[in-house]
Amino acid sequence: MRLPKLKNEMTWKFQRSFLTAGSIVILALSSGCELRQAMYDQEKYEPLEASNFFADGQTFRPQVKGTVARGELNLDEHLYQGKVGGQLATTLPLPVDRQLLERGRERYDIYCSPCHDKTGSGNGMIVKRGLKQPPSFHQQRLRDIQVGHFFDVMTNGYGVMYSYASRVKVQDRWAITAYIKLLQRSQNLELGQLPAEDQRQLK
Repeated sequence: MRLPKLKNEMTWKFQRSFLTAGSIVILALSSGCELRQAMYDQEKYEPLEASNFFADGQTFRPQVKGTVARGELNLDEHLYQGKVGGQLATTLPLPVDRQLLERGRERYDIYCSPCHDKTGSGNGMIVKRGLKQPPSFHQQRLRDIQVGHFFDVMTNGYGVMYSYASRVKVQDRWAITAYIKLLQRSQNLELGQLPAEDQRQLK
């Protein structure tokens, strides 16, 4: 007859242990919430708030000189700046093949042709709508200029043209540069310089 009583005692002990464990969990969670709330409510400067602590009166601190954002440590001057020894590069840092030129044509048609048109003559649809005409890529000055010039202009902007560095990745800027040089060559070839088969097709 004592078995039911023993069973009841075991059930009560289990329930008591369960309640104790539950209470501990609830206390831990509530303590965590209070801690997070305390961290949120602590005294601190708000963004752009004036500060009497620093001599310049600003809350935000300037970056340490020489700080480079993660992923932006671009040590290859030729590839990332279009320069060699501080001077505009005369060669491309990437191998020029059909794949690069086709990529350059695709990117050029998207980003450059609205102003420069698809032949590089500077008669794009933007110009036809009243904006300032860019120089033709086929003028002698730009035919003779270093290839690094085109990369530099796309990267940093020039005149009324803004920078495309945030819109066109580095490799694509070089692909466009290669395609511009191809356009210059294609638009200024003499008939006799073409392969015989191409000459027959044009006659």
